Amino acid sequence: MQQIIRLIDGLSIAVGKICAWLTLAMVLLTTYLVVMRYVFNMTSIALQELVMYMHASVFMLGAAYALQSDQHVRVDVLYRTLSSRKRALLNIIGTILFLFPFTALITYYGWNYAASAWKYREASTQPGGLPYVYLLKSLLPAFAIMMFMQGIAELLRNILILIGKWHITEEQ
Repeated sequence: MQQIIRLIDGLSIAVGKICAWLTLAMVLLTTYLVVMRYVFNMTSIALQELVMYMHASVFMLGAAYALQSDQHVRVDVLYRTLSSRKRALLNIIGTILFLFPFTALITYYGWNYAASAWKYREASTQPGGLPYVYLLKSLLPAFAIMMFMQGIAELLRNILILIGKWHITEEQ
């Protein structure tokens, strides 16, 4: 079980690091666009859309890393007062009742949404826009699959914590 956890964690961490670098690229590209627009009065629809694609990629693909590193949004008022075993039990319940059904729905509907875009090689409707809308729409099922996989790792990790076979120091 620990090998599966480490494999999934490793994938989420690797994608998270790529997203971090993508964030830097997005900031630099946005700076370039602002300078070009306000100093030289020039714009590029394709580059503006590229920033949007990068932004979507960072959030959609970086979500599994946020879950893996325990940086996701959580109502922490009661959670932080619980013992690690009670936290593990709460995480197991939340993963099974909320994360897995949510990712199943997003995968199901996102897959059809992306497949339709791929079928027609959907492109931007803007003149000069990017011809890769189908790639952007593919982020939906990719997000859901990555979150589901990280959910499996979290479920296994919390089961091990609950039965006393995983210690908090082992997580990183």
